[in-house]
Amino acid sequence: MTTKSKALLALELGRAVIELRIRSRQFIQRRIKENQLNITYEMLEVLMCLWERDGINQQEIADRIIKEKASMTYLIDNLVKRELVKREEDGNDRRSNLVYLTTDGKNLQEKLLPWAIEMYAAASEDLTAETILSTTALIRQLTQNIN
Repeated sequence: MTTKSKALLALELGRAVIELRIRSRQFIQRRIKENQLNITYEMLEVLMCLWERDGINQQEIADRIIKEKASMTYLIDNLVKRELVKREEDGNDRRSNLVYLTTDGKNLQEKLLPWAIEMYAAASEDLTAETILSTTALIRQLTQNIN
């Protein structure tokens, strides 16, 4: 049996992570379509970020969901049009706006979060918490090594 180099093993892990992201995105997109919600997966990523921490600026949202700041303007504009978020001037920096969830944006969490929990519960069904924690630490270390 040929032993693979660490680099090739890391490449396989990277591909597996990308496939997981694609499959999870497809799962959530199907749920959005089935429920006829007027949002995209990218908009949902912004909402999820705000459900964790409301009232942050566009750059922080972009950093957290790994999007370019330019595309964030478009996403947030569309969320404002759908009355799911609102912008308010940052009292500490007038050049910056903070993004807050509206009541509708907050209420959407009750509908959408269970889908993510359902998906990840199925995905982790035969895994131990220790395996998930060690794999998460491994992926974070690989990411840190690249940075």
